[in-house]
Amino acid sequence: MNKTVLKSMEIIQLFFDEEQQTLQEIVEKTNLPKTSAYRMAESLYELGFLQKSDEGAYKLGLLFLQLGHLVSERLEIRKVALPIMNELKKETGEAVNLIIREKEEAIYIEKVDTTEHVRVYTQIGRRAPLYAGACPRILLTFLPDKEREEFINRAMIKKYADGTIVDKDTLRQMLAESREKEYSISHSELENYSSAVAAPIFDHMGKVIAGISLVGPEVRFQDEAHVESLIIRLKQSAEEISKHMGWKGE
Repeated sequence: MNKTVLKSMEIIQLFFDEEQQTLQEIVEKTNLPKTSAYRMAESLYELGFLQKSDEGAYKLGLLFLQLGHLVSERLEIRKVALPIMNELKKETGEAVNLIIREKEEAIYIEKVDTTEHVRVYTQIGRRAPLYAGACPRILLTFLPDKEREEFINRAMIKKYADGTIVDKDTLRQMLAESREKEYSISHSELENYSSAVAAPIFDHMGKVIAGISLVGPEVRFQDEAHVESLIIRLKQSAEEISKHMGWKGE
């Protein structure tokens, strides 16, 4: 692969975790010579991939917003799911997230925010490990057995919050339970004091292609009867989206 392209991508990836990067920070994090880092950053700036703050620090350019919008618009499942997500939010009052799998991560591709004053904020484009959180884990739950086990064996499990499942045998047990019930639930796994319930979305082949979740502060997910009602409504929405994607209910 072209080394210049790879290094340019390495610079861009620095902005996944930090909003801004100075030239010196880019040099330190990429181990590029300062002149090379400057030339690459300035080229990315000229092309619109980066922009500059008033202080001269680099940040992602608006071109990414345009490209991201095009990608989102072209994802059929997003178009199908959004009106159903809006209706789900109206009925439950909780935020709704839609995710898909990208390699060994889950990526959030659509959301509908709650109107509640206390909420859990999720950003479109956010990535999460498949083992943590109800929605990412529902994707892992329905991977083929061999693929799922291979992922668990090689995963370097990181603790994101107080409730993150770090024991692999416990994870396997939870996946088996989620597969049987066809939903997953999490408390303080990706962020403390947040909870979520998630259900799978299937395509015409019966393959899970996405996950949909209701998410909110943990305090609103304590009453069992309330959570059960959320799960029932969530699974109905997941089934509706699945049928639009060609699933026959098998």
